[in-house]
Amino acid sequence: MRKYWVITFGCQMNKSDSERIATVLENIGYKNASNINEADLIVVNMCSVRQSAVDRVYGLIPKFRKLREKNPNLKTILTGCVLKKDKPKFAKGFDQILKFKDLFQYQPKYQNKPVVFIPISNGCNWACAYCVVPFTRGRLICRDHKEILKELKNVIKNGVREIWLLGQNVNRYRSISNLKSQNSKVINFAKLLKMVSDVPGDFQIRFMSPHPADFTDELIDVIAQSKKIAKYLNLPVQSGDNQILKAMNRPYTVEQYKNLVKKIRKKIPEINLSTDVIVGFPGETKKQFENTVKLFKEIKFDYAYIAKYSPRSGTAAFKMKDNVPLEEKKQREKILMEIIKK
Repeated sequence: MRKYWVITFGCQMNKSDSERIATVLENIGYKNASNINEADLIVVNMCSVRQSAVDRVYGLIPKFRKLREKNPNLKTILTGCVLKKDKPKFAKGFDQILKFKDLFQYQPKYQNKPVVFIPISNGCNWACAYCVVPFTRGRLICRDHKEILKELKNVIKNGVREIWLLGQNVNRYRSISNLKSQNSKVINFAKLLKMVSDVPGDFQIRFMSPHPADFTDELIDVIAQSKKIAKYLNLPVQSGDNQILKAMNRPYTVEQYKNLVKKIRKKIPEINLSTDVIVGFPGETKKQFENTVKLFKEIKFDYAYIAKYSPRSGTAAFKMKDNVPLEEKKQREKILMEIIKK
């Protein structure tokens, strides 16, 4: 029997995609190899968010050449978030570069898994200056809510106790419910989350990644009222300075973000709040970084995922001058981490 091995780079969304890719391969007769050396087919599911991630994938090519010396029939496939400009570079090292379509319909086997990732959408309609998602995954596509609920119920039957609902912009979710009266009803993320919470069973619900601009009062109420929804939220701010947020093409101000956090904490006092932030974005002055420091001290995040800006070709920010030295970026990262630790 032919054997496969999947290598995954990136976030939970990519991990979920890899599970579904594995399901596709098993449906056509492949078996999961016990290690990469046994594989007849290697699938690399890559991430293009940072250049370093792309470089790590390119670094696998020499390893594949050595594996082919032992197994001349070995085939390699590259998939995932692949920028068009990167394809010629990878074409020399992979047998095929494929875009797996309609992965939503392939449901993995969930037996004996404590945590399951269920994608509810793919792609993003926002165009953050530093992000390649709109170029690699395209515009937002949402699953039908009935399909999501069907998969969820199947997962619960198999004893899963923690469910993650996934999307690059998860709270932008929209689905249409056709009612008997022939009227249409929009199922937004808050309504979907309520439907998921109402499914019978002993399980906890988490989701990522939400966008502050799409975080509604209705969504806050659903989280506050449900005992199944974990009182944890990752709410990316990216910067504490309005000018930098504008340069990043983030459609909110620091004041709007702080007001949103206040509303969330008022309705959900026990919430654990984390955030994402980029230090050293092109043009970020020391004074502008100090505004991020002030925001961190004021909001008192429970945790923060801090990224040092690095140029990513294909994005709007790539055209900007990367004028913050690496050592300064490291220092800014250190300062924010020290605030989080206090």
